Amino acid sequence: KSTRQHDSERSRQPLLSVNGKRTEAAGAGCGPERARPRCPPPPAAVAGRAPPSVHLRRPQSRVGTARSGGTMGTTAGQQLRALFYVLPPGESSFRTLEEVPDYVEKSIPFFIAFIVLEFAVSWVQHHKLPGRINDGISSLSLGILSRLPDVLFRSVDLVSYIYVWNNYRLFELPWDSPWTWYLTFLGVDFAYYWFHRISHEVNILWAAHQVHHSSEDYNLFTALRQSFLQRYTSWMFNLPMALFIPPSVFAVHLQFNLLYQFWIHTEVITSIGPLEWILNTPSHHRVHHGKNPYCIDKNYGGTLIIWDRIFGTFEAEDAKVVYGLTHPVNSFEPILLQLRPLAHIWNTFWATPGFCNKLSVIFKGPGWGPGKPRLGLPEEIPEVTGNEVPFNPSVPVYLNCYAVVHFVVIMEVYIDLLATVTVLSQETILLRIGIIILSLTSFGFLMENRQDIKLFFFSFSNTNNTMSKSQGPNAGILEIIRCSVFLGVYKLGCLRNQLSLVNYVYEVLFSLCIAFWGIQIMKQITSSKDKHL
Repeated sequence: KSTRQHDSERSRQPLLSVNGKRTEAAGAGCGPERARPRCPPPPAAVAGRAPPSVHLRRPQSRVGTARSGGTMGTTAGQQLRALFYVLPPGESSFRTLEEVPDYVEKSIPFFIAFIVLEFAVSWVQHHKLPGRINDGISSLSLGILSRLPDVLFRSVDLVSYIYVWNNYRLFELPWDSPWTWYLTFLGVDFAYYWFHRISHEVNILWAAHQVHHSSEDYNLFTALRQSFLQRYTSWMFNLPMALFIPPSVFAVHLQFNLLYQFWIHTEVITSIGPLEWILNTPSHHRVHHGKNPYCIDKNYGGTLIIWDRIFGTFEAEDAKVVYGLTHPVNSFEPILLQLRPLAHIWNTFWATPGFCNKLSVIFKGPGWGPGKPRLGLPEEIPEVTGNEVPFNPSVPVYLNCYAVVHFVVIMEVYIDLLATVTVLSQETILLRIGIIILSLTSFGFLMENRQDIKLFFFSFSNTNNTMSKSQGPNAGILEIIRCSVFLGVYKLGCLRNQLSLVNYVYEVLFSLCIAFWGIQIMKQITSSKDKHL
């Protein structure tokens, strides 16, 4: 058979994909599923034998050389160029979906390096840091949460795309043609423009997307501040491309479009000259993140700014941009930031009279109300004075240091989870995800210095039977629960590090933290009792 016929037949085989990796549908030659290992994984799995199947999680990652069927990883130089969308077709075209690298996951070290570089440049330029510890931890927490579904489930974007490709495609463009590559580049960015614009103009979609805009800082941390709900609405905008563009080409550009938007979240780059006319740049995207009236609903482009210029949504940077939401959430707790807008829509839906008005609450703009235009009234947008003070609760220095140290530990757990997901049992994966979510939630409470966490305990005043606003034991109790759970799961062997010294440090650290918070709680309880005597 000719090479083109062979490629065509392979592309028609049933596929399921996760983040650019392909698995064949069950058929001849597929053996029975092996028993799942408990934690820790058996030595055979670590030694390189085939890992057991787990229904929920994605298949083992495989990467390939461009324009070939071989398997090899991307180089550091290729990863760096992928961040700026300058990896040419000859190095980023793949025959099958399973050969497409996970560029996003492999970019984590570059994310860290560029964040450090941004802090250094900002200090040299302005003698100040570009962000705050509390907001930075909040952004990273939201970024981690947004990626956790990829550990458990197959990518909605790719699964839906492949389904349309396998069943409804009209014709097939060659995967190895530069013309296909550049057409997909334009198609993915065009689809992103409209998805992004509609996410600002439809209330239910804005409820997911607003997470990314909730930071009152603008730095590379903000780029990682993502919603875990947004992926379940963005997939439909890409489906027209599935009628003729191979999934392997689409998977590459889906990642490149996302990665490009990382570096434009910074204030240390003012302008990039004539490229400002074509590309989305830090200057253009700063406008998009502003809550100044002139910034609202502007500059939706992902990689290119030409779509905004064509469709009338472009705005150049002018007055100093003040970042964040027009109505700030004032929280660093990641679950609250994800779900509070949905609760607001729910309450508004039931409080609004009339069936049509109720539908408008969901499908019209976030500023809509009965008798108002679809996107609300511009005059109702709060004025920006330039004297706005970001939400920044006073937190002791030791608590900031504590949160940073423990966040680094959880980052290590998260990165190790991504690296070992194919050899872990389903139970171990779920335990690690649970610990990550519990920890990120607790860090949010600590960064707010919250002492009135209704979810766990209440502190009531004996005089008026109302919740006390004084520093009660609640945040400490949550930390005791978190540290105890972490230590318990560690003792089960589900969080073991390959370095025995690190394991010892973890055990000592979390034991000391449990004791520390226990002492703090006893002091607060004793102090509270003395005040009421």
